[in-house]
Amino acid sequence: MNEELTGRLRTAAEAHQPDRARILARVERGMSVAAARHREPSGARPWPRVALASLAAAGILAGGGFAVAAIVQSPPARPDISATPAAPSAPSAPSVPSAPWTPHATPPAPTTGGPTVPDHSSPTSPSPEASGATGSAQPGSAHVQDGPLSSAGSVDASSNTYWAQSNISLKTTQPLTALTLELRITQTGGVQSTGSWRTLPADDFTVTVQHEGGAVVYRWILKPGRTVPAGQHVFASQYNHAAGEREAKQDGYRVDATGPRGALSVWGGFIAPR
Repeated sequence: MNEELTGRLRTAAEAHQPDRARILARVERGMSVAAARHREPSGARPWPRVALASLAAAGILAGGGFAVAAIVQSPPARPDISATPAAPSAPSAPSVPSAPWTPHATPPAPTTGGPTVPDHSSPTSPSPEASGATGSAQPGSAHVQDGPLSSAGSVDASSNTYWAQSNISLKTTQPLTALTLELRITQTGGVQSTGSWRTLPADDFTVTVQHEGGAVVYRWILKPGRTVPAGQHVFASQYNHAAGEREAKQDGYRVDATGPRGALSVWGGFIAPR
């Protein structure tokens, strides 16, 4: 039942005014007709019938009022929903991205192109001791040139009675792809390193200073992948020593390098300043 019909019934029920006189007249006519058809013996009072007729009329009025009130007050019927609501579906779990595929590449083999420290005991490489590399720089005791590579050793003129600097001047007319330079300062008393330097970039070399066999040994090793360009380059060692004039005739150096045509080696001693 829609809202419009409900409203109209409610309005009609509120406006209804029962006509009591008319209803009573109809009841009396009904009673007189019934009395004529079924007349009772004299002296008997027909009160039960009158009472029943009155109760019937009242019941009619009450029933009509209750019916209208029930119609007006009854709430509208809820629509019959036959469809069963679908159960909410569980949210799907978020997909986890798979790990990116990584090829199992075989790592490259390590590079073995670094400089090789020479084996001075090899019969094919002249011994520095035999050639005078760690002795005096007298004629015939040094090998100062090998093809495009040449060298010279000297004690720096700035040296004094407490401190000294030994220089190696290295000249090459071709680039070098490997280089190991060793400079030995014999322990003549109080010899202690105070530093070193070279004219080539410091980042191109690994430098060590060690005490070996009664000498302070400086080594410069060219790092793999670096190159010594053609030109003249200087390597220098600095050190303290016992007070007095120090003899450098027992000091020496050796250089092993690799050029375009293969291995190169030079060695020699140091000339004292005049």
